[in-house]
Amino acid sequence: MLDLITRAVVAAPKRILLAALLLVAVCGLLAAPVNSMLSAGGFTDPDAQSNQANRVLVEEFDRGFVNVNLLIESSEPVSSPPVRRAIDELVADLRGAEHVARVLSPADTSDPVTAGLESKDGRSALVIAYLEGDESAGIANSASLVDRFTGERQPGIVVSAGGPGAVYAQVNEQSQRDLTVSEAIVLPITFLVLVWVFGGVVAALIPLAVGAFAISGSIAILRVIAEFAEVSVFALNLAVALGLALAIDYSLLLVSRYREEVGDGSDPDGALRRTMRTAGRTVVFSAATVALCLATMAVFPMYFLRSFAYGAVSVVALAALAALVITPAAIRIAGSRIGRPGARGPLASSRWYGWAHAVMRRPIIATAVTVVPLVVVGLPFLDVRFGFPDDRILPTSSPARQVGDQIRSDFTQDAGLPVHIVLRHDDGFQDDGRIDGYAAELSRVPSVVAAAGPGATFAEGRPVAPPGTESASAADSSFLTVSTTTEPFGAASDELLDRLHAIPPPEGTTALFTGAAQSNRDGVESISTRLPALLGLIAVVMFALLFLLSGSVVIPLKALAMNALSLTATFGAMVWIFQEGHLGGLGTTVVGTLVSTMPVLMFCVAFGLSMDYEVFIIARVREFWLASDRSAAASRDAVALGLAGTGRIVTAAALVMAITFAGLIASQVSMLRIFGFGLAVAILVDAVVIRSILLPAVMVLLGRWNWWSPRWLARLHGRLVVPQTATRATTSV
Repeated sequence: MLDLITRAVVAAPKRILLAALLLVAVCGLLAAPVNSMLSAGGFTDPDAQSNQANRVLVEEFDRGFVNVNLLIESSEPVSSPPVRRAIDELVADLRGAEHVARVLSPADTSDPVTAGLESKDGRSALVIAYLEGDESAGIANSASLVDRFTGERQPGIVVSAGGPGAVYAQVNEQSQRDLTVSEAIVLPITFLVLVWVFGGVVAALIPLAVGAFAISGSIAILRVIAEFAEVSVFALNLAVALGLALAIDYSLLLVSRYREEVGDGSDPDGALRRTMRTAGRTVVFSAATVALCLATMAVFPMYFLRSFAYGAVSVVALAALAALVITPAAIRIAGSRIGRPGARGPLASSRWYGWAHAVMRRPIIATAVTVVPLVVVGLPFLDVRFGFPDDRILPTSSPARQVGDQIRSDFTQDAGLPVHIVLRHDDGFQDDGRIDGYAAELSRVPSVVAAAGPGATFAEGRPVAPPGTESASAADSSFLTVSTTTEPFGAASDELLDRLHAIPPPEGTTALFTGAAQSNRDGVESISTRLPALLGLIAVVMFALLFLLSGSVVIPLKALAMNALSLTATFGAMVWIFQEGHLGGLGTTVVGTLVSTMPVLMFCVAFGLSMDYEVFIIARVREFWLASDRSAAASRDAVALGLAGTGRIVTAAALVMAITFAGLIASQVSMLRIFGFGLAVAILVDAVVIRSILLPAVMVLLGRWNWWSPRWLARLHGRLVVPQTATRATTSV
């Protein structure tokens, strides 16, 4: 296949570049409406208990899934006649608005302050609109509702919007702005670094062209997928950052190898063919490794993670394809403007060769000074606590965030985030007051303000008010509403849920809990129960691919162990900064948890990218090993030569990739900031510490055992893989 691509490039490089340009244009047109088709939700398992209960509330009781909290602020007390009239008018308009399933107002409760619908100082009130349909429909309709009902209703009375609907709508808008800002920061810096790394403007344009092809194509694919399935808006950020990063990796590898071959005396066409057979083969293995690692996110049912699998696999595949087609075509056309070899001398005289031997002279010390600090940095990860994203992922200037902050400080509870309990009735169930008895028991739980049953609303076990719209019964099911003073994502909320679950529902019914606290618990459980499958898949896939690349069973095991060590240190740093609040949380709001989906996403992306560099180095080391006499000294020299041949490439690629992901740190959405910081740190730790120090130290300790496999696996490898061409140790840097 690679030989076929090489022949096509040599025969018609201009046609290939023109075809690539046309494809980029077509993909750009196809991808144009993608922002309006993506969603900011997708953090919960569709089949979890909370979502089962939500479907009953939507389908049988028309309760609505997503709510928008409208905060009414006035210079006068909300109990004054003018403000009351304004609130009543707002409620009437909301109830007549399209897509609004129901409205909860202070007038619907006898004690609006205790119910969390009126502030403790009496100067502001909440009106909560629940939107029709499921999460996706509710989020899609939130933006228009917010635009219509916010602003100054009349002199002295201002309405602001918060709650999940407004938060998701503003996250969509903010992430799109952040993506633009990130690109504006990263692209100029990246281009300057590329000019330095590639040694010229013409060569530096190649990875940008490869990245444009990969990014536009992957976004077009996301747009098509969005026609049939839910896709997270955050997948765009990953597609852009990962597409540019891999384009640089693969282009740099191919261009550097081509220059080495030309510097070693090969004619341009021969150098290009050898580059494709060696570095091109490495690109194929690397892309397969990264893509399959990221594809494992599809084991999770929440579309937030599945979306990253869609976007990542497509952008990796397109980056590899573009690198293998566009890069050699550009080399063929540009000729000496790209292919000049430079005058760095043989590998054995390079600084990387000397560094590798310095590390390998004291491998035990080198191993200790890298492993011990990484373990220490990773220790905070033992105290990780996972949570659910709320309005605090937005900047403090965001209206939805400001409403959320005011609810937390000025109101007794967040009335938009109660615990709902759906009771599914068994055949023949007859309610003889048992559901109200259940509600009364629920109301006795500490920190519960009230529990609404079908007959009454209970507080501390006594009926205190009619149920209003917060409870209802039908033939097949009933629902109750439990209002509490606990925040839905803290330890107190977990304790409250345990106590509520401990109260047995009426005989003949099955209880399904929902609400923010239960959704958070369900999301964490959904991830934790599938983590063994994810880790097992990644281990098997990585082992198989590295075995096919190296013919060894030791190399894959070593790589898995070193990557796990590197990522544990990265996650420890994330807990220390973003969960525990050191270094000011780097400007994020510290809530005492990490978003439960973020470590999984970062693990898959960082693990795949770490394997990317592993493939680069091991492929080159094996070339020199195959060309040697297979002695212990030859093993040591193969490692040094392999690191000398790839050290500059890996370090430069890691630097550019870290810059690419670090651009996300400028994001105002805290999840993206955490994601960008975590990946930048993981990439730098992997390239600077793991690949430069720990890898050569461990490989020299293992010696010839690096390349060991059982005989039957060695025979299998020989049948499956075309023999790799040995390289010359005199190749220039």
